[in-house]
Amino acid sequence: MVETIKNKITAYDRYIDYKRFFIASGLFLFILLLPVPSSMLDVAVEYTAGKETVENFLALDLFHHPLHEIEQWQKLTVESMNAVMMQGISQKETLLKRKPKDLRNMGIVVDDANFNRYQEFVSALEPGEVNRLLTQARALRHDQLQYDMLSDKQKERVDTWAKNILVCIAMVVFVVVCFITEAMPLPGVAFCIGLILVFSGIVSRNEIAQYFWSDAVWFIMGSLMFAAAFVKTGVDKRICLLIFKRMAKPSVAWVTAIIILVIAPGASFISDHALAAIFLPIGIVLYRNSLSKYIPEDEELAKLLMITIAMACNIGGFGAPSGGARNVIIMTYMEDMFGLSIGYGQWMIYGMPFVLIMMPITWFILNRTFHPQIKDLRPAMDALKKDIEHMGGWSRKQITAIVIFIVMFIGWVTESNIILDLTGIRLGIGVLAIAGAVAYLLTGIVNWRDYHEKVDWGVVWLYAGAIAFGRALDQTGAAYWIARSIVESLASIGIASGTALLAAGSAVTMFMTNLMADGPAAASVGPITLNMAAVASPGTTLVPFMGLATACASSMAYLLIIGTPPNAIVYSSGYLTARDFLRAGILCSIIAFIVLLLLNAFYWVPLGFGELANYLEI
Repeated sequence: MVETIKNKITAYDRYIDYKRFFIASGLFLFILLLPVPSSMLDVAVEYTAGKETVENFLALDLFHHPLHEIEQWQKLTVESMNAVMMQGISQKETLLKRKPKDLRNMGIVVDDANFNRYQEFVSALEPGEVNRLLTQARALRHDQLQYDMLSDKQKERVDTWAKNILVCIAMVVFVVVCFITEAMPLPGVAFCIGLILVFSGIVSRNEIAQYFWSDAVWFIMGSLMFAAAFVKTGVDKRICLLIFKRMAKPSVAWVTAIIILVIAPGASFISDHALAAIFLPIGIVLYRNSLSKYIPEDEELAKLLMITIAMACNIGGFGAPSGGARNVIIMTYMEDMFGLSIGYGQWMIYGMPFVLIMMPITWFILNRTFHPQIKDLRPAMDALKKDIEHMGGWSRKQITAIVIFIVMFIGWVTESNIILDLTGIRLGIGVLAIAGAVAYLLTGIVNWRDYHEKVDWGVVWLYAGAIAFGRALDQTGAAYWIARSIVESLASIGIASGTALLAAGSAVTMFMTNLMADGPAAASVGPITLNMAAVASPGTTLVPFMGLATACASSMAYLLIIGTPPNAIVYSSGYLTARDFLRAGILCSIIAFIVLLLLNAFYWVPLGFGELANYLEI
């Protein structure tokens, strides 16, 4: 965490509130004691017996032998077909497009010799035959496979898996209540997540350690480290003055407007994590320099500046495909499942209006929600100018800090394409962030004491717990159960077609993305919402618009700290509480949802999508 004011009381200084904690724990235990619903048992059947059953069906149909008797290349064939079927795909062309690297990312063991034989075999199949097989496989897994069809050993495994799903649902309630009420310090909630997962047997002690140290966690840690380096060298002050010095009227309203104007469009093209980390020290230096002996503290101003950074990052993610993994995931689903290709520029035509509309709306909501005493930031600018004049020209350490950051930033932008192509190694933005943090140590810009004192390690652990939380929901099928249950419930009351279905899919995605990272949320919910759209209005614009709406809704992580890295990064300032996100996020979520539906009705529908028929006219 960037250094906060001494003696400032934060959420970390409070002890556990036993009344609130007992409410959260009581709800957790109550859910654990409930009987396992049949729908949860169905999901457990899919996740435990579905893969083996489908692959055995494919092996018998294609090679006339059960799975355990076929050759390696044949096993690769059925595993690949099962993997693409799970993504909602049934086209031969998509199956053939999968490269060895893609199959390995799906957890499939592949070598060149077996891959070539598999490709030759699939190429010889008729497209209709592939479609038939994958369609039957999907029906077998999702509809025909029943608990009563399983062996006793399989039933025992299903029962355990269903209990694990129930534990995850109970954990969702526990975590959300703890976050909203702040029953205990939030990093403590993160450790509770790990303990619940290990004590319940969902993951092993080694697996939970791997969960807690993901690339996203390394990025959070590295970004807070370079923010500390910026503060120590004074680079944060120089950047702040550079951005705001030409403002004729440096009021709070104008400053927050500039923050949104810079960050929101930028988040459509570069990492929102990086933007949040860059602007965090800027927001803090603005706040600190605004205080005086007459107003020694203005919590509302600090909250406004910090949360503006996070919200600007969140609303910008939908504007372009590069705005987040969720966008690329949905683009891939649309092309692979339905052959609907959407280019970079075309995505921007559909997505950027949402960003542009939400920018002034978000600014208005935030400035109406938080009411700072300090309205004029001119004294802050004057103090910054004096501090910089006292510094003199750019020092060696400041220049070095900027150079290291620029190199690191270029690495973030190019690591998934140019660096990967040149080295064959996928570094990840987290590894590069830590590399930058180490570079600051090696160049003598900071020492370890600076990192020890100025980085909020609690936030690092908090987000590590959030990643473990999201992965558990995804891998156990709890996320799938939540999404499917909500969608089926909505369908039972007649919300199963047209704009109502699009709204339902968006609402489910928005709910899920506040519990887990946006990428996994889009990956989990996308196949459900897209297939529902295809069933309701096949061959119409409802399918691509559902994909766009799902991607858009997966960026609406406005409510919980764990919903997205920018929220966790600004929380590290020490000026925000979990309830501050709800203060601004509830209204932002409602308005963003309405804007999405209006955008669909009055912009996407008239614009159309290629030659597809308008779903409202069918």
